[in-house]
Amino acid sequence: MFISRQERDAISSGSGKGTNVLLTVAIATAGRRETVADLIAHLGRQTRLPNLLAICPASVDDVDRGLCQDAPFPVEIIIGPKGLTSQRNALLASTPQSEVTLFFDDDFVPDPTYLAQCEAVFEANPDVVMMTGHVIADGILGVGFTLKEAEEFLAADPGVDDARLAPVYNCYGCNMAVRAGVARKAGLQFDETLPLYGWLEDVDFSRGLAAFGQIVKAPQCRGVHRGVKRGRSTGVRLGYSQIANPIYLVRKNRMAPSRALAQMSRNLAQNLARSLRPEPWVDRKGRLMGNLRGLGDFVLGRLNPAKIVDMP
Repeated sequence: MFISRQERDAISSGSGKGTNVLLTVAIATAGRRETVADLIAHLGRQTRLPNLLAICPASVDDVDRGLCQDAPFPVEIIIGPKGLTSQRNALLASTPQSEVTLFFDDDFVPDPTYLAQCEAVFEANPDVVMMTGHVIADGILGVGFTLKEAEEFLAADPGVDDARLAPVYNCYGCNMAVRAGVARKAGLQFDETLPLYGWLEDVDFSRGLAAFGQIVKAPQCRGVHRGVKRGRSTGVRLGYSQIANPIYLVRKNRMAPSRALAQMSRNLAQNLARSLRPEPWVDRKGRLMGNLRGLGDFVLGRLNPAKIVDMP
């Protein structure tokens, strides 16, 4: 821990001095020490610094503590169980003073004005309880981007002329901001039944919070999702989650059946079509095997998202 609880409770007089919202950037990470370091450096270039950067690593070696100590804002390392949903819950529970909690994937590269624009959205729109920004380029759809490539995308992006907020069904987990007080009052948490990579945890949390206000996309909050492949679930695990998690969310009334069916069908079709000539960076055969295993468990009445914990 790099700041005391007393310092944390008085955080409004720290790096966010002169701002009106206590804004925490929260990062759950696993096995990406260098990627986290890149994000910390970019957060230091924000026109509006975070009041607190809270990091929950899967391992103590996943974060460069020396770099954290040198950051131009307070940093706190949160210890929690491994798994995206568990780590994000630990971040929420350990930052009770936060008014807006901004969850970034460790491989997200924000535009320098992202935090300032995010604060402005929540200040001007009290009915907004959750917000996601505009992803200029998403490396998850391909081989992924280097830090240099992500920075080049940001530099080349002209920005937006129309900054109107647009309602969305759910926020994108790589960059989503939550009005934390509303979530705390509602007792809302990330569902730890969705373990490890937490496939669709952003949909689940978004739909849970949607009962309390608006879920929006803010095009002026821009960034690049690098799509770093290191640290992600294996093909079989992800393939199983692509079937098990949507069905689980339908049963939980957190995902429309039509959306779940469309997503499962799309993933199954892609994995089947590309399994003969897979992309070098995607384990299509593993994903297809996981899809089929998930469908089999569904038919047999034993489908359970948590089963991936025991899969190779």
